[in-house]
Amino acid sequence: MKVSVFTFLRNGAKLGYPFVQSIRSALPLADEFVIALGPSDPEEDQATRKAIEALGEPKIRIVDVVWNEAMRVAGFVYGQQKMLAQSQCTGDWAFYLEADEVLHEQDLDRIRQAMQQHLDDPRIEALVFDYVHFFGSPQWQAVSPGWYRRAPRIIRNTIRTVACDGLFWNVVINNQRMRWPRAAHTGATIYHYGHVRPIAAMNAKQHSVERYWNKTPVDFKRYQIDPQALRPYTGPHPAVMTDWLATQADQSFQPDLSHVPTRRERRHRLAMRLENWFGWDLSRRHFSLIRGA
Repeated sequence: MKVSVFTFLRNGAKLGYPFVQSIRSALPLADEFVIALGPSDPEEDQATRKAIEALGEPKIRIVDVVWNEAMRVAGFVYGQQKMLAQSQCTGDWAFYLEADEVLHEQDLDRIRQAMQQHLDDPRIEALVFDYVHFFGSPQWQAVSPGWYRRAPRIIRNTIRTVACDGLFWNVVINNQRMRWPRAAHTGATIYHYGHVRPIAAMNAKQHSVERYWNKTPVDFKRYQIDPQALRPYTGPHPAVMTDWLATQADQSFQPDLSHVPTRRERRHRLAMRLENWFGWDLSRRHFSLIRGA
C-alpha cells in the first residue's frame, strides 16, 4: 500500500497557518508528501518555502504552481489548486490535509489500519474523519450544525474525482453527473486550528483571499460567533501543536454573551434544539457511508 499525502499552500507563514505542524503530523503515514506551492507575496520573502525546506524531509515534493488570479467565483481557485496537487499523487490512497488541519499521534495507527483494511474493497472510495473545529482560542470548539462534523479526507486515487470548492470531492459518473464518494469511517479525528490564529493573521487572510469569492475585503477585528454555537474544549491537543499553541494561538477569546445572532445563526439554534430533542445530526455530509464497512 502506498499513501500520498498532499496539500496546497500560498503565503502560509504570512497568514499564520500551522502548516509545518500539519505536515509533521501526517509525515509518519506518508510514502510521499506532495505540496502545490503558490507564489510568495513580496513581504513573505519565500518564508513558507524556507520553512518546508528546513524540515529536510525527503518524502516532501514541492510542486511550483501559479494561481489563476482572474478566477473570482466561489473560491474555485482553491479547488483548482487542490486538484493540481492531487494530480501529482502516485499512491493507492490520496490523503488531503489542509494547512490548518492536524492529526493526533494517537490516531496514526488507526488511520493506517483503515487504509489497509479497505484497500481491496472497491466499494470504499473515501475515508472519513471526525472534526474538532477550534474557534477563538484553543479552549473553545464550534459545535453547531453550521460546521461539518465529519468529512472525507482520504480518497481512492484510481477513481475520477473533482473538488470544485476545494474542500470536498465529487465522484464523476459517465461525464454526466456527480455524487458524493462512498465512504467508511477511520475512527480518527482531524483537529482544525484555522480560527484560533492571531487577529493580525486573520486580517491578512481577509485581505488576501476574499477576492477569490469576488468580495471586497473588510478588516478582521475580532472573532465573532453565537455563543450557543460553542462549548469548552477539554480534550487533548496533538503533541506537535504544543509550541504553536503556546506562542501563536490567540488565547484571549471569550464568547460574547451580548452577541446578536444573525439569521443564519438563528437557524442553527433551531437546528441544535431539534438535534437535542430527537437525537439527529443536521450537519452537512459530503459523503455516503457504506453500511457495515
